[in-house]
Amino acid sequence: MTQILPTSTSTGAAQTAAATTALSSDYETFLQMLTTQAVNQDPLDPMDSSEYAAQLASFSSVEQQVLTNQLLSALASQMNTTSLAQYSGWVGMEARSTAGIVYDGTPQTLHPLPAVLADEAYLVVYDGVGNEVQRMTIGLDGAPVEWNGIGDDGEPIADGTYYFEVENHSNGALLGQTPVETYQIITEAQMIDGQIAVILDGGLPLLPANVTALRDPI
Repeated sequence: MTQILPTSTSTGAAQTAAATTALSSDYETFLQMLTTQAVNQDPLDPMDSSEYAAQLASFSSVEQQVLTNQLLSALASQMNTTSLAQYSGWVGMEARSTAGIVYDGTPQTLHPLPAVLADEAYLVVYDGVGNEVQRMTIGLDGAPVEWNGIGDDGEPIADGTYYFEVENHSNGALLGQTPVETYQIITEAQMIDGQIAVILDGGLPLLPANVTALRDPI
């Protein structure tokens, strides 16, 4: 079972800002040390000119690094803002992905992707912590499957987050697992850990790169 679940806090920008602040502090300290060294040098034994030139070169390198980091941070912030505005255009559309669902009793249309070489396939349902809660035989043609949330015991499955995969077999041997996709409405686009994610109806986050199709709500 594959899940991609970004965390709910944004730290990338904070880490960049902290690194830039530390580098700026080092730069100021270096400047003070170099100035003190120049003022307090022995007139009878002055600093070697080549050593002084090397320190000035180091000074220039540190300064350039600070400015470069500040510029990169500003560019990254601008790019993220532009991308966030772009993905906000997805809000209200249905995204097809393997992100799983937040089940509330509403039947779900699943799009399984059985392996080409399989002669038998099972739809396997997992809960939010990875426990298998149901499995059922499905066709090999990849036709949509209506999942009504009724367990093998005939009782409704509890509301919550669920994930799906296809377990493929051939001649009685396990071939492996392949994904199951669903369409869900995008309700929001936001920054999570320095990455842009879209939020699906029910609250599950999804990276745009993992969206395989978009459509207007049916």
